Amino acid sequence: MNGVQVRSAERALSVGTWLIVGGAMLYSILTVTPLMSAHTPTAWAWTAPILPLVVDAAVVIVVRLDSVLARLGGHGGRWPIALRWMTGAMTLALNIADSALNKDLVGVAVHAVAPLLLIVTAETGLAYRRAITRAVTALEDKRQAERERRERAVREREEAARRERAEEREHAAALAREQREHEAQLTREQAEREERHRREEREQAAAHQRAEREARERREREREQQHREREQRERQDAEQAARQRRERAAAHEREQRERQEQAERERAELLAAGPAVEKQPEDRARQTVAAAFQAGLPVRSAADLCGWSTGWVSNRYQELRNHQPVVPRVLEGVSS
Repeated sequence: MNGVQVRSAERALSVGTWLIVGGAMLYSILTVTPLMSAHTPTAWAWTAPILPLVVDAAVVIVVRLDSVLARLGGHGGRWPIALRWMTGAMTLALNIADSALNKDLVGVAVHAVAPLLLIVTAETGLAYRRAITRAVTALEDKRQAERERRERAVREREEAARRERAEEREHAAALAREQREHEAQLTREQAEREERHRREEREQAAAHQRAEREARERREREREQQHREREQRERQDAEQAARQRRERAAAHEREQRERQEQAERERAELLAAGPAVEKQPEDRARQTVAAAFQAGLPVRSAADLCGWSTGWVSNRYQELRNHQPVVPRVLEGVSS
């Protein structure tokens, strides 16, 4: 129930209560005034309506204040209860007094209707208002809890976003710091290499000058010896490189042959498994279809081996025909 429905119910309760109170007050004044006139001196007969007005005013005060307290969720204590029942009893007594004195039971019953209805309406209206107040309070508490939950969720999301942004900033700063350190290290290494290169060049230049001063002939002999040794090393390196190439080619050929034999064995295992008892998983079914395609089996036989439909197997056969170079890789994947 929403707030509009609650207000509508309260409005209906208030209007109905005041209609009953107003009708009961008017009926009480009209009923009690003749009784008061008969028991009041003639000179003071004009004061006869005052007593029912006073009693009914007390009824109005009780009904009004009880409705306000019930709406606010408060409780007036014992005195409001005593006033409510006392005014109800007084109204009932004044209304039935004349009929009771005349021993008119029908009149007593008829004149008791309005006061009793007023008493019961006051108690019932109070109970209704308290129940509505409790329901409205519970509804507001639920809405407040829902609002707090949504606000807490929003705050948690914002806090998570802030933490994520802070982590991203820290990560970016760490990357930038590492980049700067790396660049500084590269710069130092480059400067060290250049310095070492210049020092080596100076040392080489000094050694070269000393060697020229010592003996040109010995340098020539050494150069010839170095030339012969270089030729010998180059020849040995060429022979070693050729031998290594031959060994790598032989190893690659053995590996290819072993891989092909392994693929052949696995294809034979797939084909030798016989018709599938149940539908194979798609990866296993694709391997079985590839093996059947390599073996040249018809579509129906491949469908029996994998447990899939002939239409699906026909589509796989068409894919394998369109991508013939892919088949060895598929079989290689099967062996791995």
